[in-house]
Amino acid sequence: MLSTKELNLKHGITILLTLLIFSSCVSTKNAVYFNNLNDTSLNAAFANYEPVVQKNDILQINVNSANPEETIIYNVPNSAGATGTPAAGIASSAPAAGFLVDQQGNIQYPMLGEIKAEGLTKKQLTEKLKNELTDKKLLVDPVVSIRFVNYRVTLLGEVAKPTVVNVTNEKITILEAIGMAGDITIYGKKDNILVIRETGGKQVVKRLNLNDASIFTSPYYYLQSNDIVYVEPNKSKVASAERSRQILPIVMSGLSLLVIVIDRLL
Repeated sequence: MLSTKELNLKHGITILLTLLIFSSCVSTKNAVYFNNLNDTSLNAAFANYEPVVQKNDILQINVNSANPEETIIYNVPNSAGATGTPAAGIASSAPAAGFLVDQQGNIQYPMLGEIKAEGLTKKQLTEKLKNELTDKKLLVDPVVSIRFVNYRVTLLGEVAKPTVVNVTNEKITILEAIGMAGDITIYGKKDNILVIRETGGKQVVKRLNLNDASIFTSPYYYLQSNDIVYVEPNKSKVASAERSRQILPIVMSGLSLLVIVIDRLL
């Protein structure tokens, strides 16, 4: 037969373990990606996706021709700053060098003046500049290349490392961006990912379900420059935080009681 003190010790340990188990319990529902995806072949969303120019974009525009001296003036950016591109995941406070797209969607380009750029792809803007330079007989057979200098997306909420991702190859999927942020934590809602995108001067909000294979055909599968991705906390995270506030005093009291009981038994 156990003595009264031994029974109290046994009960104290049982209560303490029970509290710890319940306080650390997290639901595994919706914890995996693509629950309804079997072996199959899916058509990629916008396989030839190319981002379009938006307000506040900074464009690196290089022009070459048979006479390099004639092209020097066309390669002088109107937005001064560092010419290097920051590494992925690292935000830079230094302004980037290039041609800034103003609030009217235009760039100020040497010799050509105001050029409408907003809403055009790189290919379309490249052809536009090339034709303008040729038609006005400023250059003969110019070669124009354009890159986005400040293409970046922001990830917030229940990801391992909330961050701003600088996209050097100008193309990134929502899955790649989440991967660069260290993946969604076990407390993140994979079935209700929030994407905030500026389109036509408006903030468009879209909710995505990463538990559904239809994400691969969504127009939001590829992120655009300045997109914001927010991962909401699930009920387990909210409940866990609330439980912690409620249970912690009980656990601490239980520990104190256990210490007292053990001290008296020894």
